[in-house]
Amino acid sequence: MMDFAKDILEVLEENARATPEEIATLLGRSEEEVAAEIRSLEEAGVIRKYMTMINWEKIDDGYVYAIVELKVSLSRDKGYDAIAERIARFSEVQSVRLISGDHDISFTVRGRSMKDVAFFVTEKISTLEGVESTCTHFVLKSYKEHGVILYDRAQPKRLVVTA
Repeated sequence: MMDFAKDILEVLEENARATPEEIATLLGRSEEEVAAEIRSLEEAGVIRKYMTMINWEKIDDGYVYAIVELKVSLSRDKGYDAIAERIARFSEVQSVRLISGDHDISFTVRGRSMKDVAFFVTEKISTLEGVESTCTHFVLKSYKEHGVILYDRAQPKRLVVTA
């Protein structure tokens, strides 16, 4: 039965608007089976949210994104999870990850301007207990997000030829 759930998840990951009827047709199962499995996955917390992928760069009044890397110092009572969970609670934060390498935690933050993002990092993040240092990288252009290509290829312009 796990393969059935995985198949449903793969369809929904590609198209969150796929209906149980469409998924049932794709998988050769009944609509009722698919709907029941989706309900089960939602109740179990496997399906956390249905998303719409928006290319904010196409909107004049879009957002500024930055990837922030942190070095943290751990104490007996506070590990990486505690710091990451605290950062995740901020509405400006889009994603948080524990990483390997020169830094310990990486997160993506969204703001209305570079100044908003900079103030957020300096006032809200760098002041958190356990944060040793921050390194902010502003996103200049996104090419792919969540498996979706965001750029449009220019179509060659051909002249109409008539005989």
